[in-house]
Amino acid sequence: MAVGLAIQIEGGEYAGKITGFVVLSCMIAATGGIIYGYDLGISGGLTSMESFLKEFFPQVYNEMKEETKTSNYCKFDSQLLTLFTSSLYIAGLIACFFASPVTRTFGRKISILIGGTALIAGAALGGASYNIYMLLLGRVLLGIGLGFTNQAVPLYLSEMAMSKNRGAFNIGFQICLNIGFILATFINYSALKIKGGWGWRISLAMAAAPAAILTIGAFFLPETPNSLIQQGDDHEKAKQMLQRIRGVDDVQVELDDLIKASYASKSVKHPFNNLLQRKYRPQLVMSIAIPFFLQATGINVIGFYAPILFRTIGLGESTSLLSATLLSLVGLGSSIVSSVLVDKLGRRALFQLGGIQMFVAQMFIGAIMAVKLGDHGELSKGYGTLVLILICVYVAAFSLSWGPLGLVVTSEIFPLEIRSAAQSINVATSLLFTFVIAQGFLAMLCHMKSGIFFFFAGWVALMTGFVHFFLPETKNIPIERMEKIWMEHTFWKRIVGNDQEYEKSVLESDGGGDEAGGIELVGRVGLAGGGKLVGGGGGCEAQAVLMLEDERMLSEHFC
Repeated sequence: MAVGLAIQIEGGEYAGKITGFVVLSCMIAATGGIIYGYDLGISGGLTSMESFLKEFFPQVYNEMKEETKTSNYCKFDSQLLTLFTSSLYIAGLIACFFASPVTRTFGRKISILIGGTALIAGAALGGASYNIYMLLLGRVLLGIGLGFTNQAVPLYLSEMAMSKNRGAFNIGFQICLNIGFILATFINYSALKIKGGWGWRISLAMAAAPAAILTIGAFFLPETPNSLIQQGDDHEKAKQMLQRIRGVDDVQVELDDLIKASYASKSVKHPFNNLLQRKYRPQLVMSIAIPFFLQATGINVIGFYAPILFRTIGLGESTSLLSATLLSLVGLGSSIVSSVLVDKLGRRALFQLGGIQMFVAQMFIGAIMAVKLGDHGELSKGYGTLVLILICVYVAAFSLSWGPLGLVVTSEIFPLEIRSAAQSINVATSLLFTFVIAQGFLAMLCHMKSGIFFFFAGWVALMTGFVHFFLPETKNIPIERMEKIWMEHTFWKRIVGNDQEYEKSVLESDGGGDEAGGIELVGRVGLAGGGKLVGGGGGCEAQAVLMLEDERMLSEHFC
């Protein structure tokens, strides 16, 4: 059995301040959100663009233009058309599992570089496509890029930011996503005006611009202190990086927590297996439930198919694209408001406020479309405007709550030893259900008609209740001390127990195997000599030596 070492101190916020160095680094990393938002916006715009449909999906084009008996809800029902949208996400789903060991072993920076390169290649191939096979291959490359960047960027932002500002920094990713969506809808609208019907090539190829910014910028990004320690034992280099990004010299408390987390991480040889342990049960549940609920809000109905929805209710091609642009501006504004409030009001309050607002908006949209649209009619101008306003209310609520917070919470609750594995499950779950929604929505719209909005409203009610009962508040808690929230939560403390039971579960876990003889450092490291040694013994002799030298902690373990 591995020897367990737990040394604890009482501690609050780490020393430090927001520095220009951190802001610039996080701005570069967050451009991954621009790419994600751009791909969301481009997909929906292209699938309603007549020149694009005529080129690659002539059957859909003919039904839209010529078939008068086809239901409003079924004109765009084509599995090949939805495959264009969804192929990106199934490729990302597979890629994120390859991204996990890369991010864990080689660092966050190399994953961002790999992702950026794949995104550039996918954008170039998409813009040059002359048949459906090239088009789909370009989407697959984009998916690989998103699998790597969505794995690494949220972790990078969480590890670089101070805990009291971590929510705002992470919402930077969501703000960039909305900026990307705005750019996509604007470029789609401009491309529509190009004579000759080849403007869709510009829409697809322009994804290379933010991808190039991310890729080139990644060469100059510093690696996070967490990753530096995880990759090697050069604690002095990690300390210097901490001093640089925190803007203060006194970073020893935070450094000690990172070293502790690193030893626990290195003792874990199979992080995916460790996720199944009882002590990680809350994190495992959240890594699946939150991204699932994020998709079950129905936001991708808007993200992918807003122009199609607007055409369904009778708006023209240009008006539909302009309406989608309005939605993206509303989303951007609400994301900025969320970044201001998230570290003040907390995550739970915003989750529940946004959930109630989304539920009400969806119920009203469904009711109006059920009563006033029908299969072959059109909404009057007044009701069409009302539906547009209600969709704006819904998007505002999502961008205030589940949109940014789904990324914030899942990037901050995982211990370092399982962080890359849990983030992979988080990203994979998100991409899996994004794929399911993207592939199935047009068929669901055709069969469920206006009931699709009541369907998603039901899920919104369920997820709002889930947050109320099962998600503890994570505001202002240092990322390497997050295990405390589960021990103090009414429900989860029955699963993980209190501090003593938690430490016992660590001692009883294999920690990477008996042969490793590894030492897991649990809790806090005390530099003033007040530490407490917990555990010991095992199947082989082991020693743990802690020394203080030049105000640094040096740890050695051997078997």
